[in-house]
Amino acid sequence: MPELPEVETVRLGLKPVLEGRQFTQVKTRRGDLRVPFPSGFETRLSGRKVNRLRRRAKYLVADLDSGESLVIHLGMSGRMTVYASGAGRKIGSYVHDVGEADAGHGKHDHVILETDAPAMIVFTDHRRFGLMILVETDQLDSHPLFKGLGPEPLSDEFDVTFLKKALKGKKTPIKSALLDQRVIAGLGNIYVCEALWRAKISPKRLAKRVTPQTMAPLVKAIKAVLADAIKAGGSSLRDHKRVDGELGYFQKSFAVYDRAGKSCSRKDCGGTVKRIVQAGRSTFYCPTCQK
Repeated sequence: MPELPEVETVRLGLKPVLEGRQFTQVKTRRGDLRVPFPSGFETRLSGRKVNRLRRRAKYLVADLDSGESLVIHLGMSGRMTVYASGAGRKIGSYVHDVGEADAGHGKHDHVILETDAPAMIVFTDHRRFGLMILVETDQLDSHPLFKGLGPEPLSDEFDVTFLKKALKGKKTPIKSALLDQRVIAGLGNIYVCEALWRAKISPKRLAKRVTPQTMAPLVKAIKAVLADAIKAGGSSLRDHKRVDGELGYFQKSFAVYDRAGKSCSRKDCGGTVKRIVQAGRSTFYCPTCQK
């Protein structure tokens, strides 16, 4: 499932063709994804201007001039591709695919969003675990999808003081605690493994036993690994692609994730990466340098 860097990469790619732009036409090829589309979905979006495109946790949120927000979740296999031609190809830092006659007509192309950029945004999801709903913008924080979410890990709110308070008394392993969306919003399995390696903290250590001395390196590692992954366009392990159709390449920089049995990437460590299972999820770490 796409994690925070992948979703943020998609947001950055969509921003030039969505933020400040108007939906000129919206089409749905079926009646639902993970859940049914809201009543009047196409009509409520068509003609509306996107005032702001943001990300909350692993969700994309487009705030509209109608007072509603379009909430998008990519699910496990969802992908948004931008097709543009002419002047549209010069918008933003991504080089978008030239629009073709069959764009948006693939078997799993479920939603077509056309904007006055001009551009066509196609949402493709062969597993249909994605989601598109409309929510009143001023009620987003109280919506079940967002209520109780922790702070964004790249925000100023997420710092040593916050993490110390959030982990106090927690008897779960530190990896499980960091994956708890009520503690930190948007962190996923890949980047928690990588951040713990950077901070030299074992994923098996109890959260309450993460010492004050290691809090600052952990916060720094979380922010740094996410920033590095966003810069690399995310990690393309299965279905993730950027909106221009290109793959992210952060997976080429993994220190421990999916490297079981290989030598630790840390200079002079000499350890071997190990895989264990925690709460049903694969955990990769180096027992030699992560304590």
